[in-house]
Amino acid sequence: MLVQRLGAPSDFDPLLARVRDARVVMIGEATHGSYDYYRLREQLTRRLIAEQGFSFVAVEGDWPDCDRVNRSVTGAPGGAADPRVALESFARWPTWMWANAEVDRFCRWLRAWNAERPEGGRAGFHGLDVYSLWESMQAIFDYLGEEDPRSLEAAQDAYRCFEPYGRRVEEYGAASRFVSARCEEEVVRLLARTREHAVADGPAAFAAWQNAQVVAGAERYYRAMVHGGPESWNVRDIHMADTLDRLLEHYGPGSRGIVWAHNTHVGDARATDMADGGMVNIGQLARERLGSDAVALVGFGGYRGTVIAAPRWGSPAEVMVVPPAREGSLERRLHELMPERAVLVLGGPDQPEWATAPLDHRAIGVVYDPSFESWGNYVPTRLADRYDAFIWCDETTALHPLPALPAVGEMETYPAGV
Repeated sequence: MLVQRLGAPSDFDPLLARVRDARVVMIGEATHGSYDYYRLREQLTRRLIAEQGFSFVAVEGDWPDCDRVNRSVTGAPGGAADPRVALESFARWPTWMWANAEVDRFCRWLRAWNAERPEGGRAGFHGLDVYSLWESMQAIFDYLGEEDPRSLEAAQDAYRCFEPYGRRVEEYGAASRFVSARCEEEVVRLLARTREHAVADGPAAFAAWQNAQVVAGAERYYRAMVHGGPESWNVRDIHMADTLDRLLEHYGPGSRGIVWAHNTHVGDARATDMADGGMVNIGQLARERLGSDAVALVGFGGYRGTVIAAPRWGSPAEVMVVPPAREGSLERRLHELMPERAVLVLGGPDQPEWATAPLDHRAIGVVYDPSFESWGNYVPTRLADRYDAFIWCDETTALHPLPALPAVGEMETYPAGV
């Protein structure tokens, strides 16, 4: 193990050396609302793009929302001249995950960096998640209406199948317990039609195909939600892993991707108690599909501070105090051993026991209650198996949300809020 004190972007040099040959670098976060995690992730990502030629950033966000950001940062036709306009249009709760000043700063940098490069050499910004059924359906209508009106019938059939349930798509999940209520056949037809265009055409056709994949993933996800348990989590993470694979293929041979998502998605599930519950995640799936040498997983953690989160699902965000990590946790151990900020490059024969033994590792989602710290909010973790590197921030502060549209509600994720 190598420990490097963090004080400047150049202090990431040992980590950059570690990931130099990776095709995918996944960079996590221990919360969805800490300035320090977002800022350090931004600094690392800038260097990966500028110095190592990474092709895109893919985030734990909806494809249609992120596609507006992508058109802005790549200077595509119809894209906003200011990425902040695209970020402020995020409407699905929790909007602050991506509509915040830290992501805005990165997107402004990315747009300026891309402006100096030919169209084929620009780095993109994409969403991996599965929730945007209606938004993705509308995007397909818009595309097919312009490019291939003859294919609209497949989209209309899928729309009509979901339409009785309105925006409460979870009601579709409940109804789908009866075979006659399922929309699988209509969705398969829609996928087939948009796939034909994606093979032959450019970025707009690929976006339409991905939106059709979101509709298919959402159909599976909402059916799984009504049964509870880990199945819906697995549907979601497999969809995100499949989207990452499609992006790598779309960008072509030699392309390289960066993923931004919560530690619970990024860190290999096999090194946690998630595996005992039958859960997989994108970090595990990427290692299995691409090979461990082609994937670098970077986690985050902190001891105490403040965070943006909500006390209940769907309620307004607020600044909350994150108390000192509990006794016996990984965060308590790192607080005792590490400088205020550090990057740990894991691996090698000299791993300390605390890096290889199971220790509780804090995970804060968009819903947070500090009073649960005594028994919840922690995932038993073998650090050196879960990540290839770990970024430590002893004290963190809350990030800075942008003004956003009134949030659209969404069913709670499993586990809550990550």
